Amino acid sequence: MKLKIKTGDTVRIIAGKDKGKQGKILQVFPKLNRVVVEGLNLAIRHLRSRRKNEAGQKITFPAPVQLSNVQLVSSKSGGIGRVGWKLIEKDGKKTSVRVIRHSGSTEDIE
Repeated sequence: MKLKIKTGDTVRIIAGKDKGKQGKILQVFPKLNRVVVEGLNLAIRHLRSRRKNEAGQKITFPAPVQLSNVQLVSSKSGGIGRVGWKLIEKDGKKTSVRVIRHSGSTEDIE
């Protein structure tokens, strides 16, 4: 299955506690349909001390977000919309290019 969102893309969260915020994708988990967005959906992990007189720690990290709760933001115009594929022919070879569709218009991403 070809995912429409890749590592390094800028996305906006459309549902949940971070709704409306934007961030860059750090990791993609295609089998789980989840992505990790930089600085969003932060979770806290409590760690026990390893030695007797050492204090425990709280580690904050970005947890994965469901792919359906994320929408791609265009790097050129900043528009948000649905992502699709368009076939173009270059030098006799067919290649697929990602396209954002918003408000009746299409815009190439790559």
